[in-house]
Amino acid sequence: MHTPIDATTGDVDAERAVIKKIAWRFLPVLILGYLLNYLDRTNIGFAALTMNKDIGLSESHFGFGAGIFFLAYCLFEVPSNMLLFRYGARLWLARIMITWGICSAVMALVVGPYSYYGARLLLGLSEAGFFPGVTFFLSSWFPARYRTSILAWFLLAIPLSSLIGSPLSGSLLYLDGVWGLSGWKWMFLLEGTPTALIGIWALFVLSDNPDTARWLTKQERGLIKNMLAGEQREKPRKDFAAALRDPRVHLLALIQFGFTVGSYGVGIWLPLILKQFLSTPLQIGLVSAIPYAFASIGMLLWARHSDRSGNSLGNLACSCAVGAIGLGFAVFAHGSVSAMASLTVALVGVTAARAIFWAIPGRIMTGMGAAAGFAYINCIAALGGFAGPYVIGWAKEKTGSFSTGLGVMGLILVITVLLVLPLHHFRKQARTAAATAS
Repeated sequence: MHTPIDATTGDVDAERAVIKKIAWRFLPVLILGYLLNYLDRTNIGFAALTMNKDIGLSESHFGFGAGIFFLAYCLFEVPSNMLLFRYGARLWLARIMITWGICSAVMALVVGPYSYYGARLLLGLSEAGFFPGVTFFLSSWFPARYRTSILAWFLLAIPLSSLIGSPLSGSLLYLDGVWGLSGWKWMFLLEGTPTALIGIWALFVLSDNPDTARWLTKQERGLIKNMLAGEQREKPRKDFAAALRDPRVHLLALIQFGFTVGSYGVGIWLPLILKQFLSTPLQIGLVSAIPYAFASIGMLLWARHSDRSGNSLGNLACSCAVGAIGLGFAVFAHGSVSAMASLTVALVGVTAARAIFWAIPGRIMTGMGAAAGFAYINCIAALGGFAGPYVIGWAKEKTGSFSTGLGVMGLILVITVLLVLPLHHFRKQARTAAATAS
């Protein structure tokens, strides 16, 4: 695991050792939890290969239901993170994992469009707050100079969920008829149930702050507290209202909306896009894993480069631009090879953007403002998770092609690149103000 070295921080070896110890304590359970979290969101694309016909879903029905998850997610996103701040990340993150595991398994009971909508609604409500909650939790433990790399390892769960989950989901569909259940029902049951067990594990592994971390020595607790305290003194503490008055927070929300549109639009519809070229669920699952293998490697390398360069905004703009270029080529792709190559480039870009992006909000918000502000940003961005799948489904139904929807998502990513420019302006203003004050 990469951790950058800053020789100005004192005992570099001791610092790196405690950061590594904390990372190995927290990241396995959080990565596995988020892997299942993302899998529970996107496995609906594999279920659609047989579920849509079984329960009578049209393409617009499916796209709306896939997206309504994110509307429900938005409704409870900010309240969930405010409760996390009140009751502690350890308890609240475990609660989220346990309830969403149950709701994911309930997807096996849907029988038509309305029960499908209802189950997706419950799943969105139960998962609300998990990602921004983890982001807030990690920003409370890891100093900024380590944060992009740590977040990249956590966010590795996203491409891994497709790298591992795509072949797994495709394979589980072959359980069709076992004990009288359809293959897509087995998929929801077997992929949803383990999440509750991960939630129980989290109760024993996570700690809300260094003072409650008895698995750290007294010296290690003091070292990490000193690192975090020095960083906190450099940032004003903000409540939620103050965070909402900061234009940078709204810009960040719009930026994440942009690359979320591309991420979920491609991720959820990829199995059905590949169905045009491939014949069996297992083939679709195996081929779907290819772009996520490249996205996993690309995200880790790009996050390391961003940490080393110290230019997170420039790297964020470049990663979104790469996503836009990939989607642009996908519009004109003919055949499975060119389509897969284009979508792979797009997924490398939008996946890297996630890791780079989430190191930025923690530099301008702290305390309750950070907990609620992270949730607000993710709430607005989650609308992209609704827009992406729905736009592609609507465009496919109207035009008979996926190209129009992919083109719209590419255009949104171009706009996203432009939205990064004002953040550069705000950063320059802050540096000028700091230099004048000194």
